[in-house]
Amino acid sequence: MSIVFTILALLFMAAVAVVLVMGLGNMMRGGPGNTSQKLMRARVMLQAIAVAVIVGAIWFARGS
Repeated sequence: MSIVFTILALLFMAAVAVVLVMGLGNMMRGGPGNTSQKLMRARVMLQAIAVAVIVGAIWFARGS
């Protein structure tokens, strides 16, 4: 089960990085502010999920 948490955590961390780069690219291009705002909100949500998965992995590992 630990490998599942590891894979999930890595996937969410990669998703956070992708959304972050997309948002920064949009801001550097001078794109619409609304798009940057939506991307940054998505990043925060993905970060929260990633942290929850990491905490769950630690909690599960300590309980076993």
